Amino acid sequence: MAILHSSLSKSLSQIDSWASIPNGISGKAANGNFRVLFYNDHIARVTASQHETFEEFSYAVIANPKNTEFSTNEDATHLHIKSKHFNISIDKAHTRFAFTTKQNAVINEDDTFGISWNGDQVTTYKKLQQGERFIGLGEKTGPLDRRGQGYQNWNTDNFAYHSGADPLYCSTPFYIGIHNGLVYGIFLDNTFKSFVNFGASNNRFSSFSADKGDMNYYFIHGESVAEVIQHYTHLTGRMPLPPLWSIGYQQCRYSYFPDTEVQSIADTFHEKDIPADVIVFDIHYMEAYKIFTWHKEHFRDPKKLIADLQAKGFEVVVMCDPGIKVEDGYHTYEDGVKQNVFIKYPDGSNFTAQVWPGWCHFPDFTKPATRVWWKEQFKEYVSLGVKGFWNDMNEIATWGNQLPENIELDFEGNPDSMRRGRNIYGMQMARSTYEGTKALMKGKRPFNLTRAGFSGIQRYAAVWTGDNVATDEHMMLGTRMLNSMGLAGIAFCGYDVGGFVGDANPKLFARWIALGAFSPFFRGHSMVNSRDSEPWSFGEEVEEISRNYIKLRYRLMPYIYSAFYEAAQSGMPVNRSLAIYHPHDAKIYQGQYQHQYLFGANLLVAPIESYKELMKVYLPESNWFGLYDDALYSSGETIVECPPDKLPVFVKASAVLVMNQEVGNNTKHKQELLEIHVYKGENETSFTRYEDDGDSFDYEQGNFCTQQFVHNGQKQQLIIEKVKGKRNSQYKKYVVYFHGFGALENVSVNGNNKQLLSKDYRYLQPLRSFDPVGTVNEGYKINDLPYIEIPASDEDIKMQL
Repeated sequence: MAILHSSLSKSLSQIDSWASIPNGISGKAANGNFRVLFYNDHIARVTASQHETFEEFSYAVIANPKNTEFSTNEDATHLHIKSKHFNISIDKAHTRFAFTTKQNAVINEDDTFGISWNGDQVTTYKKLQQGERFIGLGEKTGPLDRRGQGYQNWNTDNFAYHSGADPLYCSTPFYIGIHNGLVYGIFLDNTFKSFVNFGASNNRFSSFSADKGDMNYYFIHGESVAEVIQHYTHLTGRMPLPPLWSIGYQQCRYSYFPDTEVQSIADTFHEKDIPADVIVFDIHYMEAYKIFTWHKEHFRDPKKLIADLQAKGFEVVVMCDPGIKVEDGYHTYEDGVKQNVFIKYPDGSNFTAQVWPGWCHFPDFTKPATRVWWKEQFKEYVSLGVKGFWNDMNEIATWGNQLPENIELDFEGNPDSMRRGRNIYGMQMARSTYEGTKALMKGKRPFNLTRAGFSGIQRYAAVWTGDNVATDEHMMLGTRMLNSMGLAGIAFCGYDVGGFVGDANPKLFARWIALGAFSPFFRGHSMVNSRDSEPWSFGEEVEEISRNYIKLRYRLMPYIYSAFYEAAQSGMPVNRSLAIYHPHDAKIYQGQYQHQYLFGANLLVAPIESYKELMKVYLPESNWFGLYDDALYSSGETIVECPPDKLPVFVKASAVLVMNQEVGNNTKHKQELLEIHVYKGENETSFTRYEDDGDSFDYEQGNFCTQQFVHNGQKQQLIIEKVKGKRNSQYKKYVVYFHGFGALENVSVNGNNKQLLSKDYRYLQPLRSFDPVGTVNEGYKINDLPYIEIPASDEDIKMQL
């Protein structure tokens, strides 16, 4: 094997010595030091440095190494580390790492260059395995399979970005490799500008590099993609449960003002019978764009306005930008100077740049005292009743979009430059906002949204994809990005429905709002000087389509909220790329199928451009049912119709789907009747429904309940288990619908034979045809669907079908 001869690039080279340490080994090589630490049986951290000590600090990783069983031995050429689930072999002549299964199959291994330095830049080179694919990296453009692509991580304000733009606003340098029936994860924990190359411009290696700092990466072993995500989110944390209202529909505009327009928007939702939970205040609510102020003419009485909106069932989310205007008499500026909270130049003067308010200073959120100060600034917002906070422009975005890299951040008392800090600035702002408002809201959950972030951002905020464009291309790009963000631990994510930049046409808006109804974060948003983009702004037909899908979202809320609970428990995303369940199926990576995803465990969504009314979908594994009509589809490729009112959505055979029967104006509308939809199939499946108060952190003290539904297709049994937990369920009655069972007439309920009823059933209401005589298009309905009504029980309910 060739070794490095170039004087420009320096590898670790041969191992001089090594020793066992708690949870791993540490060693010295000719050109640096290295260390392997086990964080558990599935995670090994590999660090290499040209310094005597390793960098230990991380904003991303919250886990600590656990006592892990492993053994070491060496022969003439290799140092071997054997753990419970995988082995590590280190080439002693060059300090190159190979990760293998217990059966010695290669999972991941270094290329000839191994870990190398080129000046300050440090890179790890990995051999490309036969047929290897790569997924993940979070908010990145490009295809689902990133093989042949290259990316950089450098948080950047990228207005109206194109479909191949890179970098964007949020950096999560974590990816998953897939080959030969194996999967693994790599997380590069280095916040300097970094690069990931998946065989771009070469067919020899993949690589990941950082402009400075230690090589510090985590190798994650798992039997499945889901397991790899679970271990990655063990490292970087999982989302706390958001307030229930925040996963309802949110309406935003850059900007709604004055206050009378805000009231009119809220009233129109009610008048048109369209559910919504949130109205968002963009920057025009402020006086001269200064955060923590109110425009005295446009918002004359914020407290009354917010109280009026809450009386109508709406919560308020306010924009929070980090730029603090340099202006005498502006309290936040003067107090910030007094408390010494701003980012500084090396000479100690405060960094100043232009953004919306004009010349601004910027808080240093890596400084503990600044985070305390930031919390104090939110007291008025919270006292007014604001419960939602939107962190924007936090890359940091400035006019010119070119931050001086010599400006310095505190880094918890260990100062470093913006070269190290840019990628984590937005994350630390979101952290400061979340921790501050959580403390002020006294047990209530704040909703927190951010544009910029780094790995671990899911602990503090939802993330949306920034300033997208009103085109079909962007709508489809948005679905890929959300699926990829889910793969990188960001379960609560979304895009601006309808597109922020430009003007959507009616078909595009109708399609996009249907798709948005099946996304974790559901917000309509458009920019100043563009056409109105509320659900009623595109004519009556689009209004009815929008109403249908928003109402369907609200009916599905028990299912959706349970998916959020799963994300909080295990890191499993809400939008689930088909690669999570079928990573070795080549079909799912094809261009026409790569957008498809599971929304929760049981609903398959097939995004499609608005100008297409026929599409080919790929349905993996077993049978599937069309959501709206119960049409049965076998696995494989099939062509389906998708007119403007029909987003293709399918339900997995054997699934159990729970939903509300009715829809009120918002998520505060509590219901006592739960619909349980059972789909015929051959498999045994289970679904866990989660319920809490949707508003407080009492669930952390166990004040919640769960309920499991088990459907055994082979035995034709359904078990509705009793509700478990401290909390009493709101549901007092169940209606169980049986899909695909034919003319089922009777079921046995706990040994007693019960006759079924039947009726026509709709997930979507029929649309008027909008012709001069006003006839009605019957749309989609399921004829003679069998069902049974039963009271909720303190015991398991066992049905024999």
